[in-house]
Amino acid sequence: MKKCRKIELLAPAKNIECGIEAINHGADAVYIGANRFGARAAAGNSLEDLAKLVEYAHLYRARVYVTINTILKDEELPDVEELIWKLYHIGVDALIVQDYALLSLNLPPIPLHASTQMDNRTPEKVRYLEELGYRQTVLARELSLKEISNIHEAVPSMPLEVFVHGALCVSYSGQCYASQACFGRSANRGECAQFCRLPFDLVDASGKVIARNKYPLSLKDMNQSENLEQLLDAGASSFKIEGRLKDVTYVKNVTAYYRKKLDAIFKRRPEFIRASSGRSVLNFTPQLNKSFNRGFTDYFLHGRRDDICSMESPKSKGEEMGYVKELRGNYIVLSGTRHFNNGDGVCYVDETGSLQGFRINKVDQNKLYPQEKVNIRPRTVLYRNYDQEFEKTLMRASAQRKIAVEISLSEISDGFCLSLTDEDDNKVVLPLRREKELARTSQTENIKTQLSKLGNTPFEAKAISVQLSKDYFFPSSILAEWRREGVDKLIRARKITYSQEIACRRSSTDGKYYQGQALTYLANAMNQKSQTFYMNQGAVSVDSAFEKVAARAGALMFCRHCIRYMMGWCPVHQKNKSPFVEPYYLVSRDGRRFRLHFDCKNCQMKVYAEE
Repeated sequence: MKKCRKIELLAPAKNIECGIEAINHGADAVYIGANRFGARAAAGNSLEDLAKLVEYAHLYRARVYVTINTILKDEELPDVEELIWKLYHIGVDALIVQDYALLSLNLPPIPLHASTQMDNRTPEKVRYLEELGYRQTVLARELSLKEISNIHEAVPSMPLEVFVHGALCVSYSGQCYASQACFGRSANRGECAQFCRLPFDLVDASGKVIARNKYPLSLKDMNQSENLEQLLDAGASSFKIEGRLKDVTYVKNVTAYYRKKLDAIFKRRPEFIRASSGRSVLNFTPQLNKSFNRGFTDYFLHGRRDDICSMESPKSKGEEMGYVKELRGNYIVLSGTRHFNNGDGVCYVDETGSLQGFRINKVDQNKLYPQEKVNIRPRTVLYRNYDQEFEKTLMRASAQRKIAVEISLSEISDGFCLSLTDEDDNKVVLPLRREKELARTSQTENIKTQLSKLGNTPFEAKAISVQLSKDYFFPSSILAEWRREGVDKLIRARKITYSQEIACRRSSTDGKYYQGQALTYLANAMNQKSQTFYMNQGAVSVDSAFEKVAARAGALMFCRHCIRYMMGWCPVHQKNKSPFVEPYYLVSRDGRRFRLHFDCKNCQMKVYAEE
């Protein structure tokens, strides 16, 4: 019989509330930052909160991954080592890491996952990571289905984690230095200033303006919800939702949406099974376009596309609702079949191509009364980027996660026996030594009713069997107390039987991956231990990280997204010739210029700062 492959839905958690709700809404695992050393410096959490999240997650056999995916200073390494031991002792399942220096520390046997910031895009790199002992690899967002499949075929034993939803970095992760160069805030140190979301003028070598005040580096958000089965077939085993700075309503909605999509696939494809226990019962219908998004793209999954950029704005546009029929005094007449609510947020693209917005004070059928005066033209398309009623629903309790349990009441010589068996085959047995008192009428239905009242517990009754030789009388209070004791004992059993993965000792390698290479700032060697690691792996020299030496002569960004291709002027894939003179420049509002270099051999765009 072919072995089933466990598939993980991995959700982000800004804090413990987001983590718990991610699990309630169907996540098999959550990733979250500790109080330091995560790639989102604004999303840190205490050990106490992490311990509570771990306890809650493990009840459902869900996992908790902590991000320590920054490059580290020499003086930080002792603190990192101490933190990792503490995380291990509270039961954290794995660390998502970037810095090779961690391999030189005295670490507990906690699994390490290779962050996407390690630039994981080739079979050779993933095989090397497996040799080093990493237990899961987060692939670059830019990969196609074929590239993912090639990696899986080359390294079938390595679990592959792929991003399926959320914000996209325009540069390969770990290879972006624009924020550090321009603002002194390192993306590799968790302090990205989002350079790629800024407006620029695009000009040519002669100074002619190609596009004014646009966002040519701001990508749409990834949405692979229609490609999940193809990703499964390509070898992906962990589906990651981006958004460790997102609020709880985003986490609820997006997690629940992908849970439903995956469960529908698993129902048809029994060779895939979910990686945790229980099922989520929702009291709302998940809708991706109701949560923050810049428009959606499946990026490079099916090859290069020219519509992956959100040129108009880096803000959320939301769902299309209709268009302006006319503007009358203080209200807008809407044409369309969809309806707004009081308090909704509305946005539209004005005549200059800029995104504008307003809040609705009152809705009267197809009349919208904005909170402030607006000047908007007829035929302008309106979008809803904040659905007041939907957000209200999500701010309340919106899901329960239940573990299936079978309950059996049987007879023993000196009383009765209650057994509870959950879907993971944990079984608890509670004897009840009690005089057998005959009932006047059948008690079976009342017994089943009382034993099934699992309410606010983590369980739901899948089946209840009553195996008695006669109709015996049971007071409802006795059955309720008995049921509560059984539930408490089953919860303790699930905690005891949770199996925390133990990582094997990191294996040595033959040093060929970096053999003979002179490594530049792109190696992100922030500390002496990481530099020593590279040298031990065959490098002939290792430059210090960009953050240490500000190597401004090098490229600041390495992008698969190509502005020349987006404009229709690619000499390899397109026929149209540009009317403008290269090189092209991005000019920021403060006058700084950034030269674009098109590396057609590697199908890559690089961004350089002009001195």
